[in-house]
Amino acid sequence: MSASDIARTPSARRMLSKVPEITIWFWIIKILCTTVGESFADWINMALGVGLVTTAIIFTAVTAAVLVLQMSLRRYQPGAYWLTVVAVSITGTLYTDILTDEAGVPLWISSTVFSAILAVVFTIWFLRERTLSIHSISTTPREAFYWLAVLVTFALGTALGDWTLELTGWGPGLSILLPLVLIGIVTAVWRFGGNPVLAFWIAYILTRPLGANIGDWLGLTPSEGGIGLGTLLTSILFLAAIVATVIYLSISRADVVEHAPRKGVPTASPSRRRAALGIFGGVAVATIALLAYTNSLPHASALADEGPAPSCTSSGTPLSPADAKAAAQAHFPAADIRALSAIASDALSLVDAGDQAGAASRATDLETAWDDRQDSLNAADCRAWSYIDQQIDPVLSSVRATAPDPATEQRSLQALLVTLGGA
Repeated sequence: MSASDIARTPSARRMLSKVPEITIWFWIIKILCTTVGESFADWINMALGVGLVTTAIIFTAVTAAVLVLQMSLRRYQPGAYWLTVVAVSITGTLYTDILTDEAGVPLWISSTVFSAILAVVFTIWFLRERTLSIHSISTTPREAFYWLAVLVTFALGTALGDWTLELTGWGPGLSILLPLVLIGIVTAVWRFGGNPVLAFWIAYILTRPLGANIGDWLGLTPSEGGIGLGTLLTSILFLAAIVATVIYLSISRADVVEHAPRKGVPTASPSRRRAALGIFGGVAVATIALLAYTNSLPHASALADEGPAPSCTSSGTPLSPADAKAAAQAHFPAADIRALSAIASDALSLVDAGDQAGAASRATDLETAWDDRQDSLNAADCRAWSYIDQQIDPVLSSVRATAPDPATEQRSLQALLVTLGGA
């Protein structure tokens, strides 16, 4: 921090740097934290069973308490800092999930809103402090701006990652590649001479979908494209890795600004800086073109049901449509069948009438009603529950598609209604 910086903030409480040096350890533990943010948020929401909104309120309070601890310190402490990142990661994920799953806000709107909020935060931060560099986090106002920006980047990264999956239909394994490649490009452009602050924040946002996709790949079942560790085991493994890394950093102090060697930090001429901006713009255009192309191809959304389905241990061959209908009618409460059938029928009527917004709203009602009955219906007949759950997925993905196809929507809703007995 320069003397001129200090002069501009005479009333601020000056401290030593409150953030770690940006070494390979920073990015390793950041990705670990984002993976925990995805898997632990999913698990805790199911474990508490109080709904997304209440879970988000709980973690907002937890994050506030952790932030009070972090901001009361006068220098960077690995344990407090990374505990704050984990808490903010979970909370930011829950905020996006509320908009998507509870309020039914399309992901492109969430991504746009969070991008606008982040732009406002950066603008106010820069106008007040004249820098966005995290190496300048040595006053309370700057630290407050920093953590607000971090919270918004987690929410934005969640929305962008989920929107990408919705557009492409990629499975969890394949979906890791896009953010990984983009982070590699950002690193190369930074080494070429790109603006380090811009490169840092782009990479920071991209690590969120990367970590989330890694968490999905590890936690989802093989039938869903994952390796089947489950959200709880994935969370435990990554939390253990975070703890081990924090202990190492606390002992070695390898990421403390005063001690960490700052080797290989590139310097660049103005012409290289301008060329780097052009490269960033070109990569952005190419990425948008790739997503638009993949979205134009036939695919099913990978987000039709983000939460892991309960395990069905029933043996035997998969149910036929007739058997699934008979099992549902025999084992599920008639009131539940009628309620679900009525919602699906309403959605189909709205699709037939061309009211896409109304159909999407009823699709959200269907998802909520199904999730609320998940435990009781799965316990009543696991195989019938799994069959209908797999029928609800294409309903949600087709009705919520960016460019919905009425014929596809009608087929998926009619198939569901046949099983529910409401066709």
